[in-house]
Amino acid sequence: MPETQTHAPLQPRERLMRHGASALEDAELLAIMLRTGTSGTPVLGLSRQLLQGFGGLRQLLAADRAALAAIPGLGPAKSCQLIATMELARRAYAEALQEGNVMNQPDAVLQYCAARLAHLRVEHCIALYLDNRLRLLSCHTLAQGTTNQASVFIGEIVRAALAQHASAMIFAHNHPSGNREPSQADITLTRRLKDALALVDIRLVDHLIIAGNGSCSLAARGLC
Repeated sequence: MPETQTHAPLQPRERLMRHGASALEDAELLAIMLRTGTSGTPVLGLSRQLLQGFGGLRQLLAADRAALAAIPGLGPAKSCQLIATMELARRAYAEALQEGNVMNQPDAVLQYCAARLAHLRVEHCIALYLDNRLRLLSCHTLAQGTTNQASVFIGEIVRAALAQHASAMIFAHNHPSGNREPSQADITLTRRLKDALALVDIRLVDHLIIAGNGSCSLAARGLC
């Protein structure tokens, strides 16, 4: 009777070459990027530990150097790789928005805003300033506050839009609580901001709320 042959499971890099990147789990893709593990922990095991410890891929890639440095065995080189990967993702989203009308690529707008806001534990507000063809000119952080509120000054937002020679803008902020529903304060702010921008002939395209893996468009709800 012929012997039964057993085959070792394919390693992440081999699986990528055979099946494509989309077939791999997050931990496998992360292992390919990190390349090596630590003493006593293979790279795939390290990748799973990192994802579990930070609560997911988005939180891991958004971690700062101090948080990454606290992980045993994760030296400066690997920390820099992770930070650079997230920054490249942000720039890729921004590049797409700079090249085309944001109204034609709502998913890219959400991904860009989520990359900047979803992982933050404190409320932050950002503004995406757009030209007359609704292409991204720049993105500014406007305010940050406690986990319950962020102080936003309408006048400062309008002045920044004028300084950018913007024709339109998208306002976005995060809800660290994970609740994507707009509060009454969010709705009031949206109306005040829309009215103030209209006085200088600048259009408020949308107000986006980013909450963990969820989001809300006030424009889609007729509130913007």
